[in-house]
Amino acid sequence: VEGYSNSNFVGYQDSRKSTLGYIYLLDGGAISWKSVKQTLVALSTMAAEFVACNKALNHGIWLWNFVTGLRILENVKGPLKLFCDNKSAVLYSNNNRSSSKPKHIDIKFFVVKERVQNAQISIKHVGTNSMIVNLLTKGLPPK
Repeated sequence: VEGYSNSNFVGYQDSRKSTLGYIYLLDGGAISWKSVKQTLVALSTMAAEFVACNKALNHGIWLWNFVTGLRILENVKGPLKLFCDNKSAVLYSNNNRSSSKPKHIDIKFFVVKERVQNAQISIKHVGTNSMIVNLLTKGLPPK
């Protein structure tokens, strides 16, 4: 099971909110996905991506427990893999030191950092060209 998480920054011009999206794959096939307007206004691209990681994480942990509980796959090992195309969000998620810079991020989203430190999830960077969730967060270009 591996997931991809993404966000567009200020996708809604009227409310200044972003769109988050995630998709989970099992053995290369999509098994779960979501695209939704974020409930808060993110003050930076990193914050929007970090919130998207949190939402993807919540669903991913449930999905991981569901798949392993049903024993669909034998010998599922290692942490849940979540890919993000924002290097700042990935570095912040994997950094176990606290920082004064992202104080605008609500405390409830720090569960991402906690889960990374506990080795329940692994957040890795993936290039924008390889981000399969762009279809759920970015509009189609004009013809």
